[in-house]
Amino acid sequence: MDGATPLPVLEYLRRQLAGTLRSSDTTHLRYPTAISRLLGLELVAIDVREASLRIEADPELHGNQQGTIHGGLLCELADAAIGAAHSTIIEPGQSFTSIDLKATFLRPAWAGTLTATARASHSGRTISHYGCDIVRGDGKTIATVTSAVMTLSGESAKGR
Repeated sequence: MDGATPLPVLEYLRRQLAGTLRSSDTTHLRYPTAISRLLGLELVAIDVREASLRIEADPELHGNQQGTIHGGLLCELADAAIGAAHSTIIEPGQSFTSIDLKATFLRPAWAGTLTATARASHSGRTISHYGCDIVRGDGKTIATVTSAVMTLSGESAKGR
């Protein structure tokens, strides 16, 4: 690092999306996350407490016994979108963690583009709640996910 001040997460991710992120730009959180790189999750929209991520789902990589996309992948896609949305308000010296996640599966997906869009439904100082819809390429919702996220500050955030 060249001594530049780290960018706020939202600015960092906006630059990433716009293609204007410089190699010297940093933020205090890790982006892209390791799991997003591993799975090929792509950020497609970002705003304060809102994010959309997508994946090109392949049943050969992401399928279950029936040949449809595994529910665990859908949960990870939603969790990553929710995490990206919440990270937009996290400041240096803070961290956050999911404290629950509930998925409702509505219909299957076999392959193709899946997009998860997360938005805060309640924004508290410590606990925030998010809703996330996952849609297939045909625009049909395949799952809805809700999650509570806890913001940690001070000593509670150290090492997280």
